[in-house]
This record gives sequence, structure tokens and C-alpha cells, in this order.
Amino acid sequence: MAHPLRGRDFRLLFTARVLSLTGDAAVPAALALAVLRATGSTSALALVLGCAMVPRLLLLPVGGVLADRLNARAVAVATDLAGCGAQLFAAIELLGGHPRLWHLAAAQAVGGAASAFQTPTISPMITGTVEAGGLRKANALLGTANGATRLAGPALAGTLVLTAGPGWTFLLDSASFAASAALLALARVRRAPAPDRADGGSGRRLLRDLAEGWGEVRSRDWYWTSLIAHAAWNGASAVLLTLGPAIAVDRLGGEGTWVATVQVGAVGLVAGALLAARVRPHRPVLVANLGLAAFALPLALLAAAAPAPLVIAAYGLALTGLGVLNPTWETVVQLTIPQRSLARVTSYDWLLSLGAAPLGYALAPWAASAWGASVPLMISAVLVGATCLGTAAVPGVRALTMPKAAEPEPVPAAP
Repeated sequence: MAHPLRGRDFRLLFTARVLSLTGDAAVPAALALAVLRATGSTSALALVLGCAMVPRLLLLPVGGVLADRLNARAVAVATDLAGCGAQLFAAIELLGGHPRLWHLAAAQAVGGAASAFQTPTISPMITGTVEAGGLRKANALLGTANGATRLAGPALAGTLVLTAGPGWTFLLDSASFAASAALLALARVRRAPAPDRADGGSGRRLLRDLAEGWGEVRSRDWYWTSLIAHAAWNGASAVLLTLGPAIAVDRLGGEGTWVATVQVGAVGLVAGALLAARVRPHRPVLVANLGLAAFALPLALLAAAAPAPLVIAAYGLALTGLGVLNPTWETVVQLTIPQRSLARVTSYDWLLSLGAAPLGYALAPWAASAWGASVPLMISAVLVGATCLGTAAVPGVRALTMPKAAEPEPVPAAP
């Protein structure tokens, strides 16, 4: 089986994803500094972040329906162009010197909506550009790129913000969206069979498509129980990212400790993705979920204010587990879920995972102010450990083996 990067179409997709991920990784730090510079208010920052997150969560299932019914590549190109316009508008606002808060919030709302329609297209585009036998390597490559951009993005944002201003980071992100759209427009992506046309109006068809996608999720105990564990992981990650910096600064040696923790975590994410490309566990979902339970370790160590080297090493180990899970999970899903429902199923995956993070961000400060930071951190550690390890009790998780890469059906390439 040829390496995925030897295929022209996957190379275009991979390059587009790397550009998009780099821009997206640079924006959060620049956005935070830009809003704080303009308003000096953390409440204003929360408003802008909420404007990006809420439409993304609300529209993700609809994005899955569109990606299954229409050409996933065409949807991705359109959403890249929408993201390009939104970030260009934000860049112009910031470069003008007098940014208005509601303009920045509106731009992020458009970007969040575009992301909701773009995210479910990724798996169909991977399966449409890579033969079934190369999916594991393709997903590992994208996982490695994701970890690498988490390392490079914030550093790039910091350099641009300190030397030229945050507006240039948004201009860079806008350009990355434009380049991604151009590359995807050149790629040839095999189209999966569209869902059957349902009778009735468009609203009824939408509800039927949503119900069919949820039925695919509900019918697989290994899938929906793993989603619960993954949602718990994301919620606990939000708790750690909310409370961890203050603990690092106050008890573990200062800001440098937290910076080192985040950077080692990004290295662990890359290492996990590289490991996933080489290791072929017989029961992939079981092994990946057990590895994900390692996130309980840095949570518990932070709760106990353990020495900084232990916290840093534990966080790197935990993110290695995440790096192994992501490409392993994507490969199993792509080989197991019917192609006609793949985008809808993955949209529910993203919905549960992303929806848990705001809950963690909201509850962590409240719980810490009521009982101290150690309590929500330890509760999160128990929750992550219980849900991830608990999936081993699910028959479907224990029984599921890596699906064999069947020969793909001959489907004509999109023009």
C-alpha cells in the first residue's frame, strides 16, 4: 500500500489542513490579547469567545447533514471562504486601531458557524482521497500536524502580537483559509452515496437525516459509551486549563512552569500520533480509551500541588494518550460507519466533545471559589478515570477489533 502522501489529492488535503490548523492555533492567543487591549475586560473576552462557540455547537449536526447530502469538498471550500472573510474583517478592525467589540464578536460568530459546517467534512474528505488501507497512516499524519501546530501556532501569534500587533495574526489566519480553499478546490474527492431522498419538506428531511445519524450512533454501544468518556475528558481538560495556570504560578514556580507544561503536552500529542502510526492494537478502541484515562494523573497531581517536574511529565504522558487516541479513533470510525452517514456521525462526536468544554470552563471557577481548586480538579480526575476505564466493561468496546481495510467501491471522482 502506497504512503498516503504519495497521492496528489491527499497531499492537497493535508497541506490545506496544515495551513488551516496553523492559523487556527495562532488566533486564540491573539484574540485574547486584542480584546483585553481594546476593552481591558475579561467579561468582554468571554462574550467574544461565546459568540464563536455557541453557533459552532448549535450548527454542528446541521453541518453533518449537509456534508453527507452534498459534496463534502464543496462544503469545505465554501466554509473556508466564509472563515477567510470573517478573519479578514477582524484583521481590518484591529489594524485600523479602534476595534469595536461587537464587530469582533460578529466576526467570531461567523467563523464559529463556518467551523460547524467545515468540521464534519474532514472524515469524508479523508476517506475520499485515501484508499482504505492507508487510512491509519493518513489519520496519524493529520494528528501529528495537529500537535505540531499547537506548538508553532502560539509562538507565531506571540511573535506577531509583540512585534506588529494582533491584527496581523488574523490576517495570517484569513490567508490560511484562502490558501486552504484553493488547495481543496484542486483536490479530487470521491463522493460517498448520498442518503436516500426523503419525502416531505426540507425541514422534515433535515429532522429525518439528523435522526438517522443519531440512530447510527445509538446502535453501537462502543461508540456512544466512548463518546461519554471523551466528553468527560474534554470537560476535565477545560477544568485543568482554567485552574492550572494559577496553581502553577502560585505554588509550582511561576509562569515558566505553566509554559513548560503546555509545551510538553504539545510534544506528547505529536509523539502519540507518531506512535499511533506504528502500533496496531488488536482492540484499538479499548486500548485508546485506557490510554486516555492517564489524564486523571496530572489532574490529581495538580490538586495535590505536586512538584512541578511530576506535573509536567504527567501532562506530557496524558497528551501522548490523546495523540494515540485521535488517529486510532478516526480510523476505526471511518472503516466502520457507513460512508453515507459518516459526516453526521462525526458531527455528533464533535458536538459532545466541544459541548463539554464550556461546561468545564464555567463550573471550574465557581467550584474553586466555593471549595478551593483542589476539589474540582480531584473530581475531574475521578470522572475521567471512571468513564475512560469504565468503557472496558462495555461488550462492544472489548469485542471491537480493527476493521479490515476493504476495497473501496468504485465511485466516480468529483469534477
